[in-house]
Amino acid sequence: MPEKRDYYEVLGVSKGASDDEIKKAYRKKAKQYHPDLHPGDQKAEEAFKEVNEAYEVLSNADKKARYDQFGHAGVDPSYGAGAGAGAGAGAGGFGGFGGFDMGDIFDSFFGGGFGTRRQQNPNAPMRGASVHTNVNLSFFEAAKGCKKRITFTHYERCPDCSGTGAQPGTSATTCPDCHGTGQVVVQQRTPFGVMQSARTCQKCAGKGKIIEKPCRKCNGGGRVRVSKTIEVNVPAGIDDGQVFAVSGQGDAGLNGGPAGDLNITASVRPDPLFERDGYDVLVEVPITFSQAVLGAEVVVPTIDGKVKYTVPEGTQPGTTFRLKNRGIPYVNGRSRGDQYVKVTIEVPKNLNNSQKQALKDFDNLTNDEKNYEKRKGFFKRIKDAFDN
Repeated sequence: MPEKRDYYEVLGVSKGASDDEIKKAYRKKAKQYHPDLHPGDQKAEEAFKEVNEAYEVLSNADKKARYDQFGHAGVDPSYGAGAGAGAGAGAGGFGGFGGFDMGDIFDSFFGGGFGTRRQQNPNAPMRGASVHTNVNLSFFEAAKGCKKRITFTHYERCPDCSGTGAQPGTSATTCPDCHGTGQVVVQQRTPFGVMQSARTCQKCAGKGKIIEKPCRKCNGGGRVRVSKTIEVNVPAGIDDGQVFAVSGQGDAGLNGGPAGDLNITASVRPDPLFERDGYDVLVEVPITFSQAVLGAEVVVPTIDGKVKYTVPEGTQPGTTFRLKNRGIPYVNGRSRGDQYVKVTIEVPKNLNNSQKQALKDFDNLTNDEKNYEKRKGFFKRIKDAFDN
């Protein structure tokens, strides 16, 4: 079996990387090697599969913990099988000693039954792997939900052989060495006595069957890689970096097993007017000086359209008002966030002489402590600081 690269190295992150760092690294690598961007490039396709395999392990807490402790052998029991004496069974595996495999000894004592490993039927139905892709959304598409056409590649059951892997008109035969189990029992003499363990059958490579005439279209694999376009429903409230799944659109299963899922990562473009904070929406609304002083009814944009809001008399710069239930809908929920409106007061420019004089008169009429309490307190603190 070829040596696998370290999954952290594949994604370009350190072993202590957070879930967000792993997710961001995966999105970057998946875009870099996506087969749709490199049609016919076998190396890019292999790199894309390697990236997906790494993310599938490192994004799963249980698999990641096993991988961190045992390496590839912790998430792929077949990794390292058949290695010679002294070879490690993957990172963190058991080394050989004196011509026998310590891993086999431990399996003999602690495995499924004394002396042999628990065998699994290699021809049992197996669920297909999940497939990952991305979708670009505007702020409003993510907030309100929408329909999008998604193009991706996955493995489908071969149409020529109906997934059997054999040429039409022929069929696979049961392996004579393992009798369809995919494993053979071998014995080894050790310092503890004669031990026996199960190994992957070399004749059929663990498949339990032999295909004499492989299907020409799928080369005996039973599946073919195809590009597919479907329309998906993007749930309202999805945020940048979040993933939603479309059931049954992943890789086709093996031996009649169900298909995996299509996992879609949302990439949401920022909006020039609205800013999102979780399920809340933030927006700034400029008002005039007189509107702030006298109060006024102003128009406020929301994701549902324009609404009118009455700014109270004497509103100060930076004041934030809350519009309840005007925010982002919770994904697959009935509630929604709020909208927060921050008021900014725009100072007029290019005043003529009459306007300037009117402001001076206004200032003279309002220049008392009752109207400017903040200024009064500010100058008092200055006096206290420098007079002592």
